[in-house]
Amino acid sequence: MRRYLLIVIAIALGVAVSLISHRRTTSSRSGGPRAALSAPAPDFSLQDIEGNTLTLANYRGKVVLLDFWATWCTPCQAEIPHFVEFQEKYREQGFQAIGISMDDDAKPVRAFYQKLKMNYPVALGTSQVAESYGGVLGLPITFLIGRDGHIAAKYVGAVETPVVEQKILGLLQTK
Repeated sequence: MRRYLLIVIAIALGVAVSLISHRRTTSSRSGGPRAALSAPAPDFSLQDIEGNTLTLANYRGKVVLLDFWATWCTPCQAEIPHFVEFQEKYREQGFQAIGISMDDDAKPVRAFYQKLKMNYPVALGTSQVAESYGGVLGLPITFLIGRDGHIAAKYVGAVETPVVEQKILGLLQTK
């Protein structure tokens, strides 16, 4: 009897874990799909640090590097100069970097933007946008989005610049 009870408990736990895992990968709190590799990148409309509207859909047909970051994040500070370089180097080939700052206020973001001579748009993120991309539990988180609007790669933590650049080059070759 005890053996059967243990088997039933083990099966119930396995089913529960499976359901929770499936729910986390297929939906967000708002009921929409979460960002997953090969899935369409969730569109968003945010205000950039100059007060203009920044919409992901406007960059369809380009390879997009979408970087969730913050001014206080040391790894973010280290990788942004590389993203500035990528923007300069690959812009003419159809590349676009976009920064989503998770800071609470635009003032430090504007100062940071000028200090690092950022050459791509930066918007203030929202919890809804972060959640639509699977939740931003740590920073930085970087996504590469192909010309077709689908997520091609996700990097949690500081990126390895040569790895990301190789992926960008591969995506740029895809028409």
